Parts: sequence; C-alpha cells; structure tokens
Amino acid sequence: MVLEVALIDVRPGSEEAFAAAYAEGRPLLESTDGCHSVRMTQGIESPSRFVLLVEWDSVEAHDENFRQTDRFARWRELIGPHFAGPPRVEHFTDIDA
Repeated sequence: MVLEVALIDVRPGSEEAFAAAYAEGRPLLESTDGCHSVRMTQGIESPSRFVLLVEWDSVEAHDENFRQTDRFARWRELIGPHFAGPPRVEHFTDIDA
C-alpha cells in the first residue's frame, strides 16, 4: 500500500469553492482501480492549505489508472482553478516499528 500526500495551497478566499470542487471530483478519484481511500483535510492555522491523502495499491496504480487518464484531466479541471501554485505530491510507505 502506498500513501499519496498532496499539499495544496489555494487562493485565499476560494476555500469554499475549492471544497465544493473537491466534493464534485472526489468520485472520479475514489472509483479509480487501485484506490482504497481518499481524505482531504483543511488547515486550521492556515485555512488556505489543504492536504489530500489517498491510499493506492502502488505508485503505478496512481500514475497509470488515474494520472494518465481523462479522470485526472477532469479532476484538475475542477480543482485546478483554485490553486495558488502547483501542489506538492509525494508517495509514502509504512515502516515497521
């Protein structure tokens, strides 16, 4: 399992519109093969900062099943206009304690 973490800064004042666009686009993401869970969080101290957390089977599932498809184009069409800058996206795996 791989955790995608995307740090997203939106233009101040567009937080509600971004949240509405995310709600509309979320089904595109969560219905993608290899996607297990989707969660968006909003900053308390920095309300224009959001963190998207998505669990994938693999980095390849994220890339091939979502990013290289029309689903991703539609996703970005919905949420992209609210971005203050490009999101920072990284993938993580669990470590054994």
